[in-house]
Amino acid sequence: MPPFLRSTSSGHQWRRQNLKVVNMAKVAFLGLGVMGFPMAGHLMKKGHEVTVYNRTAAKAKEWTDKFGGRAQPTPKAAAEGQDFVMCCVGNDHDLRSVTLGGDGAFSGIKKGATFVDHTTASAEIARELDAEATRHGFKFVDAPVSGGQAGAENGVLTVMCGGNEDAYAAAEPVIAAYARMCRLLGPAGSGQLTKMVNQICIAGLVEGLSEGIHFAKKAGLDIQAVVDTISKGAAQSWQMENRYKTMNEGKFDFGFAVEWMRKDLSICLAEARRNGASLPVTALVDQFYAEVEKMGGKRWDTSSLLARLQR
Repeated sequence: MPPFLRSTSSGHQWRRQNLKVVNMAKVAFLGLGVMGFPMAGHLMKKGHEVTVYNRTAAKAKEWTDKFGGRAQPTPKAAAEGQDFVMCCVGNDHDLRSVTLGGDGAFSGIKKGATFVDHTTASAEIARELDAEATRHGFKFVDAPVSGGQAGAENGVLTVMCGGNEDAYAAAEPVIAAYARMCRLLGPAGSGQLTKMVNQICIAGLVEGLSEGIHFAKKAGLDIQAVVDTISKGAAQSWQMENRYKTMNEGKFDFGFAVEWMRKDLSICLAEARRNGASLPVTALVDQFYAEVEKMGGKRWDTSSLLARLQR
């Protein structure tokens, strides 16, 4: 067992320590957005042979100009002959468009290969694609990520995985190119369900931080002094440490966009309707983000909940 891997009762997980470059693999990467572009780049840097596909061909050319490798005009062509096919697109619809159908990756991927989906999507589609992969003789892992654009660029994402142990074991060394934490959390769909938990937690935290800063301003307090103090106690969070300064300055162009958070929260709320979970705060924060969108904040980052309070 590699030194960075340890077994747990709930699957396997690893944290990055002194990871070595794994054996070179033939890898396709589908989707070169703000996350996929740097993630695919890290695969090249780790010595893999990388082929990319992007819906906008100009973006694929930009990637090959920067990193090398090659581009293909369809997901099927990109997937053909690859050991691994990684994917990071926008939503369930985008995921179906790059996997299924005549030009989809599932038409080109070889038997025994592994498909790793980093899209934040529904657990339902993860299970659907896992069943389709099994039927065609290749492996599938749903592996949504957390860490944002900065995490992707720095190769330090957290990856939440669902699938069988063989599929995960195959994918894990390749995922290591851009992750600092990776864990198998259960069968297909478990990665997506865990990402939903992640987004539920973030939604409440950002609203709480926004209200705290708003209250401190109304009370005439020094925001810097307040945060320096309370961040050393129980109120501390990643959002507080990394976002309070830009929030206080009214700058909201750092990180995950409101329109994408609303997409993620819609997935959470739909799943809650299916499993009976009660998410009153999540539903309320989603409404608050809808108000931010009406203010013109569709592309503002998620910390822009503060802007709504300061109208």
